Amino acid sequence: MLKASYKKHLLEFKQASGTSRGILKTKETFFIQLFKNEKKGIGECGLFRGLSADDRPDYEEKLAWTCRNIELGLAALLVELKEFPSIQFGLEQAFLSLERSNPFELFPSDFVHKNQPISINGLIWMGDAKFMQTQIEEKLKQGFHTIKLKIGAINFDKECELLQSIRKRYNSNEIELRVDANGAFAPKEALEKLKKLSDYDLHSIEQPIKQGQADEMAQLCANTPLAIALDEELIGVFEKNEKEKLIEHIQPQYIILKPSLVGGIKGSNEWIEIAKKNNIDWWITSALESNIGLNAIAQWTAHLKTTMPQGLGTGGLFTNNFNSPLYVDKGALWYGNSNEWDFKL
Repeated sequence: MLKASYKKHLLEFKQASGTSRGILKTKETFFIQLFKNEKKGIGECGLFRGLSADDRPDYEEKLAWTCRNIELGLAALLVELKEFPSIQFGLEQAFLSLERSNPFELFPSDFVHKNQPISINGLIWMGDAKFMQTQIEEKLKQGFHTIKLKIGAINFDKECELLQSIRKRYNSNEIELRVDANGAFAPKEALEKLKKLSDYDLHSIEQPIKQGQADEMAQLCANTPLAIALDEELIGVFEKNEKEKLIEHIQPQYIILKPSLVGGIKGSNEWIEIAKKNNIDWWITSALESNIGLNAIAQWTAHLKTTMPQGLGTGGLFTNNFNSPLYVDKGALWYGNSNEWDFKL
């Protein structure tokens, strides 16, 4: 007989991390566990307060309902949970985990079995210019060739100065620069700012204006001198036909997939299929999950055999994460053989 339970866990940042939504000191997450005979499966429901479509008062109630009704099976539950993407993803992980002889090896790949790394970007958090410059220096010393800067929190000219300082030392063949505005630009000023940012030979900008302004975003994507990647824009779009309408209307250069926010593996695969039909490229990013969720995202990413640098470097942010074989070295995420999993709730 299949049974399920869940437990809440509060991840604590090593240092407060700045975003355009404010300073993050903790990150709430939930774990769902499945039990069948002597076997156990584990998945992380990575709720992201203030960003997730399922950040709603009945979240835990829905999680409890899911555990009570676990015998409905994965396919039926995914339909019932379409407005709860983080629970969908946690369930997908847990069912995969339950099926495996090793509950932490969800997708067989060279990433897991042959220590084949996944190239990732080094993330620079928002802060004052000095703090951001220090982070940039650290990432370069650590061997990153792709750096992503969160922008939109300090003076725009200061942010441009930071980008210019990097470009004076490294050209785009040496260091790929991505920026993430988290919707910080007003639509009327966005194109002018994109023109200025394009002077620094950037790879792309994520979500220059706030989500939900499809006409304005479509116009930006049509006229931009700098590739635009949709991120938050994908959140809360549950139906496949709505996803198709959004992509066909906006026609972005890239989309970014955070499984916890866009319907897990099934939902992300739908976005990828639609993007491919429209000749739009994509990459995958974690959304501040613990190593449980990050492991699932990384293994799924490796299974897709994409070569573009991904956004999977967030596992080392927390003081109370779980020990795992995952580690970052030389600008890549690795699955080592020496570190065993240490997961206790």
